[in-house]
Amino acid sequence: MRFDIITLFPDFFNSPLSSGLLGKALAKQIAIANLVNPRDFATDKHRRVDDEPYGGGVGMLMKPEPIFAAVESLPICPRREVILMTPQGQTLKQPLLKELATNYEQLVVICGHYEGVDERVLNLVTREVSLGDFVLTCGEIPALALINGVVRLLPGTVGKEESLKAESFETDLLDYPQYTRPAEFRGWKVPEVLLSGNHAAIDRWRREQQIQRTRDRRPDLLS
Repeated sequence: MRFDIITLFPDFFNSPLSSGLLGKALAKQIAIANLVNPRDFATDKHRRVDDEPYGGGVGMLMKPEPIFAAVESLPICPRREVILMTPQGQTLKQPLLKELATNYEQLVVICGHYEGVDERVLNLVTREVSLGDFVLTCGEIPALALINGVVRLLPGTVGKEESLKAESFETDLLDYPQYTRPAEFRGWKVPEVLLSGNHAAIDRWRREQQIQRTRDRRPDLLS
């Protein structure tokens, strides 16, 4: 999987892309991350990437020319998606991450800034994605969330791929409670069933806990 990240702040990604499972996946070339700064494609002497909106209004907009030039400088893989991170996009959920991880070999991710991007940039874009109904200062944060969510689904990233199948949102149920040693901590005990060695009973308990937790916390998933 190839990620081409169009960002005004490439340094933002240095630590996250070199840490944890994400860093290991990139080191093993399960995925490749290429950082592209649209400022490098600005043609004026000040290398401007933003300007005032026509018709007035507060704030600045990212100009179309540097973004187009940055994207057009990239190689084009056969199965490519060009994604704009924007609060107006479809909400990032697990099925979308699975779709991207399964169906594409190149994701071009455009990180917005200021008040957004010139509307004509959407002629480049094949999908708009949002983290949710809120606004952040930059598109790098949601872009990193998307990249992390996709990479962890790629074969070889997670050591035990079976663990991916029992997670929250994989079956429209939240994950069950989990415990590790010690068996008792500050008076809180691990449920006896988990210490019983009875795997059938443990499976039943976990399923019941998933349903109850989903009913309590996310009843919309059950509907």
